[in-house]
Amino acid sequence: MENTIEKQIDLKAPVSRVWRAITDYREFGDWFRVKLDGPFVAGQPAQGQITYPGYEHVTWRAVVQKMEPETLFSFTWHPYGIDPKVDYSVETPTLVEFRLEPLPDGTRLTLTESGFDNVPAGRRDEAFRMNEGGWTEQMKNIEKHVTQN
Repeated sequence: MENTIEKQIDLKAPVSRVWRAITDYREFGDWFRVKLDGPFVAGQPAQGQITYPGYEHVTWRAVVQKMEPETLFSFTWHPYGIDPKVDYSVETPTLVEFRLEPLPDGTRLTLTESGFDNVPAGRRDEAFRMNEGGWTEQMKNIEKHVTQN
């Protein structure tokens, strides 16, 4: 079992544009498909309603960890926490990190989600598999978002 998901994409957009796409709660909501209740604030929880078809019943919850301008945005959350009957707050969350690096013609975005070894064994493999595929899709979504908006 792997413990970490890592995705990397080179975006044809300046670091400031990518930073805004991942840290402005409205823009994040557009490409991530979640209607967030308010802005991201380091050390504070963030939540909203998922708008992705088939998951509209799920409330998205995270706790913002770091917001280092144009370099690092991170949050913790409970991966693939979609069952409304389960209290995921008793689980250790995973850490999601977006790291930005300037390139001559844009920005390298590296996404890392780590800590799957702390997800309860009964749902660990599915959470990893679903987030692995989900992050692949989200990297395409952010690419489209920053190059078309």
